[in-house]
Amino acid sequence: MTPTSISSGQAELRAARRQSRPLYWFIALLSAFVNLLMLTGPLYMMQVYDRVMGSRSVATLLALTLLVAFLYGCMGFLDAVRGKIMRRVAARFQAGLDRRVFDAMVRRSVVADDPNAETGLADLEAIQRLLASPVVPGVLDLPFTPVFLFGITLFNPLLGLVAISGGVLLIALALLNQRFSRGPSKTATASGHKAQVMSEEIRNNADMIQAMGMRQAAFERWQGLRAGALRDTSTAADRSGGFTSVTKALRLLLQSAMLAAGAYLVLKGEMTPGSMIAGSILFGRALAPVEMILGQWSNVTRARTGWQNLAALLDAVPPEPKRASRPDPTALLEVQALTVVPPGESAPQLRNVSFTLEPGTVLGVVGPSGAGKSTLARALTGVWPPAAGSVRLDGVAIGDYDPSELGAHIGYLPQRAKLFAGTLTQNIARLSDSPDAEQVVEAAKRANAHEMIVKLPAGYDTRLPPNGGPLSGGQMQRVGLARALYGNPRIVILDEPNSNLDNDGSVALNQAVRQLKAAGTSVLLIAHRPAALEECDMLLVIEKGEMAAFGPREQVIKQFSAPKPAKAPAPQPAPAAVNAAPPIAPSIAQLKAQVPAQGTGKVAGQATATMGNQPPVAAAQEEAAQAQEERDT
Repeated sequence: MTPTSISSGQAELRAARRQSRPLYWFIALLSAFVNLLMLTGPLYMMQVYDRVMGSRSVATLLALTLLVAFLYGCMGFLDAVRGKIMRRVAARFQAGLDRRVFDAMVRRSVVADDPNAETGLADLEAIQRLLASPVVPGVLDLPFTPVFLFGITLFNPLLGLVAISGGVLLIALALLNQRFSRGPSKTATASGHKAQVMSEEIRNNADMIQAMGMRQAAFERWQGLRAGALRDTSTAADRSGGFTSVTKALRLLLQSAMLAAGAYLVLKGEMTPGSMIAGSILFGRALAPVEMILGQWSNVTRARTGWQNLAALLDAVPPEPKRASRPDPTALLEVQALTVVPPGESAPQLRNVSFTLEPGTVLGVVGPSGAGKSTLARALTGVWPPAAGSVRLDGVAIGDYDPSELGAHIGYLPQRAKLFAGTLTQNIARLSDSPDAEQVVEAAKRANAHEMIVKLPAGYDTRLPPNGGPLSGGQMQRVGLARALYGNPRIVILDEPNSNLDNDGSVALNQAVRQLKAAGTSVLLIAHRPAALEECDMLLVIEKGEMAAFGPREQVIKQFSAPKPAKAPAPQPAPAAVNAAPPIAPSIAQLKAQVPAQGTGKVAGQATATMGNQPPVAAAQEEAAQAQEERDT
């Protein structure tokens, strides 16, 4: 991104930093006193060597020592106070941006595979660590470096020349370190993140890797990323460490040069021994901030990279505008000419889909894999914004709802039910800090998960790892279904809800759907298995991202079951039995074989859709037999 494209994100970060501006000024004031107290050592040495040693006065030495001890105590106290304040400033900066960065990370991850979203929270922590480190006090100490160098010059111009030349060399090394280590540090951070992500993927899929003998292949793939990360990290450390070593050696050499120059001037009678020692101490203090910053340079480069990444992330995801609170909807769902383009793609995966779903209606969505069914689910939940058209809940576009309010009205079960690290209660209650225990149990019972949960040693308090731990796929599906039903949502969207359920689970699912219908909840059910469509009032068939058929379940099934006139007679196994059978939705393969390209129909009071007029395709003999077997089962 160009610098102008991240100006908005930069402005947000600077605004967060400006909130502590008074504290920065106070820390700068404390730094001034700390650096003035740093003169205690040089002045003490001058007095001891030039006065006490000459007068041999023990009382003077004792008084000076007590005064120095007091001043050093004050300096230590002030230094500790400014360090404590800086840690509070760092914590305030992170706390002020935690919610903003978290929301930006989640919202960006939904619509794009952005590395800045993956490292957003880590980037914020890197900035916080820099603010809490000694770097900021060191930067505030830097303005006093010229003051100390000028003080050395007052002792003798030659001594000042040596000190200033050494200071210039150290600053030049610091600038070179910044220039040559910035790129390797950024590369090392990125490669390390890739290796970490890969290790997390392997850990989350450890059972599959173990079962399929993939450990060696997984290790080799991870090792390649890990080796690259180690190589990049070593390169960055070598660059930075080389400059740090040179700086340390140069500083020691300069201190020796200062003593040598001072001794020469003492021998020439142009300086006192006390001034020579004081000049050496002042020189060490003048260069201390430079050396300290160089020693913390890895934190500086990491925080600088994090600042740039965060600025880009915040610029890509502007703050959400505050939306007016809406009354609770009545589950009237209207979809008008909906077109959806998945994030990162240019071609729409869903085109011109329109229907209206009245409260208490169950709509079954069927179609071949990749037809756009899950895309429709994501659009209805507001996860993916429409590229064209609209989705309205009680006449209000879902984009006009506050995301938290909209989420409370929608229950969503994706194809792959994911559970979070925490208790079963927290997972069912949508990670709420204060879950309603009665609603948790009620949702679990409706999802046929209650008996399974109470049989666990800790029941609802059973803690789960992020991947569900000991729960099977069917059990995770039930918990995910309970989460979708928690809180009595007005719209429930179930994407392949019975994909991992057994027969009892499928029966419980149909019972839960009946209860939702009785409560006036609109249900959108995406399924391949015919048993899941028994409770559907309407059917929507999607093919190649477009509506292929829509209408009452009986009508759509009858439309697909209508035989096509054959050119030559052939023995068929009782097609009348198929028509005479109870109205159960056909399999997805049968629907795909029988679906017309377009059609027209309207259901009064429930739904409307626009379709063309083409004759339906005849069902194949094998598919009819399969449908009959499914009904018999």
